[in-house]
Amino acid sequence: MFRLIWTLSVHTRDYLHRYMPSNRLLAAIRTRRGLKWGIPAMLVALPYILIASICSGAAADGGPGWLHLIVLWACWNALKFIIMGPVSVVLLIRTRLREVANRRHQRREAVAEADTRVPVLRS
Repeated sequence: MFRLIWTLSVHTRDYLHRYMPSNRLLAAIRTRRGLKWGIPAMLVALPYILIASICSGAAADGGPGWLHLIVLWACWNALKFIIMGPVSVVLLIRTRLREVANRRHQRREAVAEADTRVPVLRS
């Protein structure tokens, strides 16, 4: 039974990760080129918060109970985008520091290689 639940959850996560627009956008932000868009992507949380507010108000005024699921979904997606902003800044800083260290290492190797070459004298 545990194996069935585990397999079902893995397949569900895989499906949601591949085909849901918010997850695809977050995956694009996590790439090297997309890290700079983490802070502006936090603005995507605003429509989700608006949706949650509208559906919460409608459910409180006697609307159908399934609106609570939409509120939960909208709040979850808003939190994902709000958290991704600072996380992308940290990832960008870490990536840039790693790139600088790699460039410095390559320069040192090039200088060391140039110093070890024996000049050839031709007459």
